[in-house]
Amino acid sequence: MPSPSLAVIGGSGLYDIEGFTDWEDVEIDTPFGRPSDAITVGKIEEICVAFLPRHGRGHRLMPTEIPAHANIYALKKLGVKQIVSVSAVGSLKEEIEPLDMLVPDQIIDRTRSRSNTFFGQGIVAHIGFADPFCAALSAQLADVAAETGATVHRGGTYVVMEGPAFSTRAESQLYRSWGASVIGMTALPEAKLAREAEMCYATLALVTDYDCWHESEDHVSVELVIANLMKNVDKSKQVIRGIAQRVNGTAGAECSCQSALKDAIITSPSVFTDEAREKLGLLINKYVNSK
Repeated sequence: MPSPSLAVIGGSGLYDIEGFTDWEDVEIDTPFGRPSDAITVGKIEEICVAFLPRHGRGHRLMPTEIPAHANIYALKKLGVKQIVSVSAVGSLKEEIEPLDMLVPDQIIDRTRSRSNTFFGQGIVAHIGFADPFCAALSAQLADVAAETGATVHRGGTYVVMEGPAFSTRAESQLYRSWGASVIGMTALPEAKLAREAEMCYATLALVTDYDCWHESEDHVSVELVIANLMKNVDKSKQVIRGIAQRVNGTAGAECSCQSALKDAIITSPSVFTDEAREKLGLLINKYVNSK
């Protein structure tokens, strides 16, 4: 089977993709441990795609427990160049209604307990992250989502909170005062790690509820989130099939995501430790000579 250039990371409620053919589950070890689950590699109408359930099948992992480094590294090892992340989120704006979809273009990081880089311990790199989502892939994703008949919001700020508890009312109102659009728990560190791995990354955010700021929401419950999420699962699967056809498993050579590490590595190769060089070789060897 050819290497998958496109990967889908499924969030809450999306643990498999229907319509896969010629598929197999691939177990991958990485220097950062094992991914959330086996990665399913198969074909969607002859396009090779990888699928990884972010929380593990059966939803075993809390947001903070997700092995994001292993997930992104394993997808990179498979040859993936583009990642579509599907995530459940709460709305922070009246006009973004439950069951809508949103393709964000900005992030606010409110996490506290997550390592957000592959680098350190001998090699330092500073990537550009002003625009955290791939603009080209995001535009294609929004187009495909709109074609399913869903209400799709193009652009917006995704607040990433630590979890697993939902927001307090004060926090929810604070994020609204910042002009943020939605809130969720999983876009980081995925987006930063994907950028360091020079992979295009876009998010399809499935709106499950108004966060607790809204007068209609006495409190956000898992039951409400899952009930609304499952209503959007079929459309999200349609979007996945559509985006596979749209990008056809290729990433544009002109996309700056594909060269994000160029000029970002600040450490002199002369002082790389053997351990760090070996651990990060998959990411850095195109820019520094390997031993």
